[in-house]
Amino acid sequence: MTFSALDSALVGPLFATDAMRAVFSDTTRLGCMIEAEAALARAEAENGLVPANLAPAISAIGAEALDFTSIGARTILAGVPSIPFVSDMQKLLPEGLEPFFHKGSTSQDIVDTALVLQIRAGLELVRADINALLPDLAAMARRYRHSPCVGRSYGQHAAPISFGYKVAVWASGVGEVAANFAGVRKRVLTVSLAGPVGTLAGLGVAGPKVLDDFARALDLGADAIGWHTRRARLAELAHWLALLLSVLAKMAGDIAHLASTEVAEVAEPYQKGRGGSSAMPHKRNPIGAMLILAAQSVAKGHVMTMLDAMIAAHERPLGPWQAEWHALPQLFGLVSGALREACALARGLEVDEARMRTNIDATHGMLFADAVAGKLTPVLGRGRAHELVEHAANEVRATGKPLREIIARLTATQAIEGLDGAFDLAPAVRAAALWTDRALEDLKTSI
Repeated sequence: MTFSALDSALVGPLFATDAMRAVFSDTTRLGCMIEAEAALARAEAENGLVPANLAPAISAIGAEALDFTSIGARTILAGVPSIPFVSDMQKLLPEGLEPFFHKGSTSQDIVDTALVLQIRAGLELVRADINALLPDLAAMARRYRHSPCVGRSYGQHAAPISFGYKVAVWASGVGEVAANFAGVRKRVLTVSLAGPVGTLAGLGVAGPKVLDDFARALDLGADAIGWHTRRARLAELAHWLALLLSVLAKMAGDIAHLASTEVAEVAEPYQKGRGGSSAMPHKRNPIGAMLILAAQSVAKGHVMTMLDAMIAAHERPLGPWQAEWHALPQLFGLVSGALREACALARGLEVDEARMRTNIDATHGMLFADAVAGKLTPVLGRGRAHELVEHAANEVRATGKPLREIIARLTATQAIEGLDGAFDLAPAVRAAALWTDRALEDLKTSI
């Protein structure tokens, strides 16, 4: 039985990449706990607190030497996996070293530091995918910067834009979130070493020096005071991951609509067997968009869990800390799957420019209503111009006649300069290309 979709052999690969699942696997978790203990032993040895051969002895023990099932069974009693982990590690150490293992630290120090090591690896996978996604989105925006398409407002035809402009909005959204990557990463990549109540009293006056040496051994930062009950950095990370999912979901939502039968302006990259139906052989469902939208929907609950974890009682939380173990790995997994799908869409989205032009013509010129009103305003005044175009649009809906023909009839007694030019796509496309270029100039395609 599985308690997480990401752990499932059936649907886990659908929502998360194998690489990210490996980062948050039990094997990696225990490996990171061993790495943290070895770094602690090295720092303590440098300060004369433990034998110098302790750290190499710890490093020589691989995660595969531990009995995961046994540790899990005893975690039910201990409440945290670090207690049976410490017991088993001590048994594997050479005689005489076991009393020095885990000296001065507490369970949360090792579990949190191991989590930070996993987060560092997870963030590198996220960075790589963002660095692959942004250039491909920029290239797509550039390729279609002059390709006219319908601009939609409230789900309805509004005014012409270019498809490149739409893609530039997607890219800018991803870029906006990606710009905060470095700051979030720096704040979260800090060791945890504070002892039972945060003062590291078991190491006496050597505590601050051991902390700094511990951090240096792991190439992580060190805080001025323990963060056992200061969880803002992890909540910020969760929020950032959810923001990333949300900007990807904006793109996915647009693509899902544009791929619908009635619109049919884009299609996801074709792959035999992908997006099919068990009952309808003709189906080609937008699976990539679906997975991104599903991931974003799930993420919100995990962010709330991380926010609640900030309410950590006194010097050691009861419950909120353990709740984090569910939320953060899930968020990383969901982000990995969503980025995988977004990268595939950015690389291979099929764009039907002819269909886009057909859809522009589908409303018989009403897409140019705003431009027409602009041409009429100097002669009729803004209110009257708007009223006349609204009346003409209603007539278009009722009769199917072109807006240009109806406007010409309604304004036959007035000389309206440049009225025919209001139905020209070129100005709208030029404006869209201008803003597309501006966005791409500002877009940083790597983090």
